[in-house]
Amino acid sequence: MSAVRTQWASPGCLHSPRFSTRSVKIAVCVKFPATIKTLLLKQSFALTRLLNPPHSLSMSFSSSSCMDGSYAEIVVVRHGETEWNADGRIQGHLDVELNEAGKQQAALVADRLSKEPKISAVYSSDLKRALVTAETIAAKCGGLEVITDPDLRERNLGELQGLVFREAAKLSPKAHKAFLSHRTDQDIPGGGESLDHLFQRCTSSLQRIGNKHKGERVVVVSHGGVIRSLYKRACPNWKSGGKVLNTSVNIFHLCDEVWTIKSWGDVSHLQQTGYLESGFGGDKTSG
Repeated sequence: MSAVRTQWASPGCLHSPRFSTRSVKIAVCVKFPATIKTLLLKQSFALTRLLNPPHSLSMSFSSSSCMDGSYAEIVVVRHGETEWNADGRIQGHLDVELNEAGKQQAALVADRLSKEPKISAVYSSDLKRALVTAETIAAKCGGLEVITDPDLRERNLGELQGLVFREAAKLSPKAHKAFLSHRTDQDIPGGGESLDHLFQRCTSSLQRIGNKHKGERVVVVSHGGVIRSLYKRACPNWKSGGKVLNTSVNIFHLCDEVWTIKSWGDVSHLQQTGYLESGFGGDKTSG
């Protein structure tokens, strides 16, 4: 048996794991009571985390036969790599463009998404690194117009923006201490925002998108810190989804106020390209 894949799906529908050999693929959709469903979801994800280190966690799923128009499928993608990612420099709200590796990553994820189910709309942070990634996807997926939303921007990191992360403690000790604080209401000196503020603005943005696009599949291109906050909204009882790699694909199902993660950390489009582990951010150093 070549592969064992763990998966879950939208509220009201839980897929069994798909076991695939060279010639057989089986997918089963079974209805479960809510209490049993919740328990199985948690056990499924816990098992996957044991088998996959957080930095490489990637889960994939068979096509759902349960799409009934009651939820929006939102494909959340982190932007491609920038020179500042490669240098370990903190970006935050500073508008840094994609480097050549980032442009190639954007082209690869765009090609991948163009071969998957139809995309109805593409949303993006208004920062160039996300916007150019989104424009690349939109052009490949039927020439859609990108809708920008500043609420999808990376966290404002105040005085830390522009600094190399390894030098931040020496150059801006107060801001660095605030950044490392476990208090979610801790602002960062120099106009930086707290984790609470980031969480509120980016989850509100995704909820608006979900409410508008029930029964549709849409793409949202954003940043590592934002995507980690979205993960926290969907999985409040789990510590972390691990590092969010550049152009990783993370699929959310939004059914009113109920959020479910269908797929997380998928970078299969980057395999064997040399771009998989490149870049900086997407974890606790996000910026």
